[in-house]
Amino acid sequence: MSRWKRPSVTLVVCALLTLVAVFAFMGMLAVFVAQSAPVWRSEGWSFFTQKQWFYRQQLFGIAPMLYGTVVVAAVALLVATPAGIGTAVFASEFLPRRARLAVKVAIELLAGIPSVVYGLLGIVLLRDWIYRALQPFDPLSGDTLLTAGLLVGVMLLPTLMTLSDDALRSVPASQRLAARGLGLTATETALRVTLPQAWPGLLGALLLAGGRALGEMIAVFLVVGRQDNQWPESLLSLRPMAEAGQTLSSKLGGPEINIAYGDPLHWAAMVALGLVLLVLVATLTLAGTLIRRRKPHAP
Repeated sequence: MSRWKRPSVTLVVCALLTLVAVFAFMGMLAVFVAQSAPVWRSEGWSFFTQKQWFYRQQLFGIAPMLYGTVVVAAVALLVATPAGIGTAVFASEFLPRRARLAVKVAIELLAGIPSVVYGLLGIVLLRDWIYRALQPFDPLSGDTLLTAGLLVGVMLLPTLMTLSDDALRSVPASQRLAARGLGLTATETALRVTLPQAWPGLLGALLLAGGRALGEMIAVFLVVGRQDNQWPESLLSLRPMAEAGQTLSSKLGGPEINIAYGDPLHWAAMVALGLVLLVLVATLTLAGTLIRRRKPHAP
């Protein structure tokens, strides 16, 4: 009969810190739910479907903000996915080990740049470029949903490249050697062997990057225009991308959060924005993490 072993100090400390993190998240979620309760009782599901936000008239509809959030995240992923995954494939499958590490480190340095710096670069450079490019559509300014999406797309590159590279490197080297032994070129091996086996990790990387795109605030706040109640005539129309808009995160980063504090219903509506954003980001992050845990299987 084996004797019971005392857990190590490291295990106990790590377990306690994990519990602290879990309880902190649950406590934050409970506070958000409790403080947003008045708006749920007042608006119900119309909080999601109503297209007007006028706090002086006690109208709280977040449909245009949800639309702006989804558009910015979609544009960002469309920009970042080919570049991020393409760079990961090139570094993982074609570069020697030292060159691969150098490329990976160089791209990961982009993640260390503060969001406000990206936002300032968006104001100085990207906003003017977008304004000139959209002249045929007669834009009012360069502060548009498209500008915000492109800027966030650049910010997603380190996340997508790093996670995609990890997914590709998780494919056993024996699979590559077997493919090359059968006469496949390096390109054919990457396309027919590595990518099909690494797809769970690549999908998880996309979901995690999408969560980052949904939650980005400062950079988006500086270039999105922050125009409320911008609802398109058609959800398939591209015209709203050339106009100013609002996202959940840019709304929370604006001055209205201070105005709302003295009005219980208005404050509840602002807290509800944070709750919705938290749930969206947490859902994508959890889904991405679970999918990335799937191990690649040989075809």
